Amino acid sequence: MTRTVVVTGATAGIGAGIVHRLVTDGWHVVAAGRRGDRLAELAERHGESLDTAVLDVRDHEAVAELIASTSRRHGLDAWVNNAGISQISPFLDIPLEQYHDTIATNLTAPFVATQQVARAMIASGTRGGIVNIASMASKQGKAPLLADYIASKFGVLGLTQASALELGVHGIRVNAVCPGYIATDMQTTEEAAESALTGEPIAAIRQRYVDEAPLARVGTVEEVAAVVSFLLSPDARFLTGESIAVNGGVFMD
Repeated sequence: MTRTVVVTGATAGIGAGIVHRLVTDGWHVVAAGRRGDRLAELAERHGESLDTAVLDVRDHEAVAELIASTSRRHGLDAWVNNAGISQISPFLDIPLEQYHDTIATNLTAPFVATQQVARAMIASGTRGGIVNIASMASKQGKAPLLADYIASKFGVLGLTQASALELGVHGIRVNAVCPGYIATDMQTTEEAAESALTGEPIAAIRQRYVDEAPLARVGTVEEVAAVVSFLLSPDARFLTGESIAVNGGVFMD
């Protein structure tokens, strides 16, 4: 029987990489994101193995509707909380509106989705899996100009552990993946914003990322997606509450 997974923030970067990997693994994927044009491209690429849903994860009613419709049509075996935002700002200059937006997207949305997904899984008797895409910045605050992002991602790890503790009795596993420097459009945007604020050339910023990694390179979305695939596979059936770093050794714990 084909298993079904929903991936949020699926239209680009790590999210699109996760979609591709899970389709390749034989999952039926529901790709959710705000960009309808990019969702259409995913649908064209993956055909019947993929459904799409235009979704803003901050719209909790829309999230509930997606969970209900997916459960009704296909069953819901897994969920990946990938949608996230980052904005480069010095700590003293971060407006409260930006902070609230970051927390709403990166922390409140995964909290609400995890709660609602778990309720649906319990109601159907599904022993499912939930994966949260956190960050290297969820384990250490040494990431300049990202204080609100760091706060949100530290929260994601707390959410992962707390929900794993209470949902384990229902056979629901909750784990997190913590990417480091990964080649994505989001990272490119961060590099440009940091360069504009600090005057450091983008090339120097990118070289610093490489120099910080014992493996001497940045990562790829495929490498992050591979870990998500593992966490949703039977091979990870005894893992829950874990946070797996995919950062080339930049930060070790």
